[in-house]
Formats: sequence, C-alpha cells, structure tokens
Amino acid sequence: MKRICLALALAGVLQLSAAAQDDAAMQKAWMEYATPGPMHKMIAMADGTWNTDVTFWMAPGAPPSKMTGSCTNKMILGGRYQETRHTSDMGGQPFEGIGILGYDNIKKTFISTWIDNMSTGVMTLEGKWDDATRTVTFTGKSTDPSTGTDCNVREVVKWVDDNHQIMEMYVMKDGTEFKNMEIHLTRKK
Repeated sequence: MKRICLALALAGVLQLSAAAQDDAAMQKAWMEYATPGPMHKMIAMADGTWNTDVTFWMAPGAPPSKMTGSCTNKMILGGRYQETRHTSDMGGQPFEGIGILGYDNIKKTFISTWIDNMSTGVMTLEGKWDDATRTVTFTGKSTDPSTGTDCNVREVVKWVDDNHQIMEMYVMKDGTEFKNMEIHLTRKK
C-alpha cells in the first residue's frame, strides 16, 4: 500500500512539474507576443505631426482630385500600436480619419485598420516589410459602397527617409486594379 501511495504522490509531483513547465512556456510565449520590439520602434519613428498632400481618383482614367491636410501619429498602449489621426477638407466637407498600425510579433506581419467620417465600415489590412525597398505592402478588404460588397485593397507605404513617406492605395474596379489614392507625407518641423 505504501508503494502505491508513494507512486501516486510521485505521479502528482511529476504532473505539477509538467504543469509548471507548461505555465512557464505559456507565460514566456505571451511575454514575447506582448513585448514591443524592433518593428515597433521603427513604427514609432513616424510619431509626430505631418503635412499631407493627397491625390485621389474615383475610377480608372478619371481626373484626379487633390487636397491637403495633416496627420498626427503617436504610439499608444505602451508602444505596441501607433494611432494616426488625419484631418483635411474633402470637396468642401471636413474629413477625419483614424488609423491603428501595429506589428504582430507572432505572425511577423504589420496590421492596419482604418475608419473615417466618410463611411461606416472598417478597412483591415496586413502587410510585410521589405527592407530593400523600405516599404510595407498591405493587402486586405474594404467595402465598395456602390456595390455593397467587399473589394480587395492593396496599400504600399514607402519610408523615403525620416521626414518623408509615400502611401499608394490600389483598389479593384470591374476586375482591374487601379491606383485610387496617393499621399505624400512630410514631417512638420
């Protein structure tokens, strides 16, 4: 009987030890997931206020419309995400947009969301960094208000230097991708 009790006690100790190891591994994984790293520091380099020079096209071959505005970027939630707030005037209407940019340590991908006062939907994009071209190419979905369906979106953000960025957005129209928007961002001094 003593041997059975000793064996059961030993099995319980081994289970506790395995559970503690599992807990430690899980805690380590969560810490790696939650800790801002080099990509978050790179995102933070864009903190500050920027002038925006925007060109957009409503359809392939349509004449471009232009507007200027500004945006302010700031890291939030302990340096894990960057919030951007855009303001301008679009066709005589005040325009406001809010984006959240993050980097997922596990997926090794950038995540972007966008909302604005010209819609009620949320655009979500994911993208990868290309060190050679200093760009993130995002892909994702947005709602096409003319059809009420999702449309594919591709966005390319180029970090020209510490004070200049270029964002190009491409959307699908009748099965063909076209450039819908281009924004030149220049850091305010």
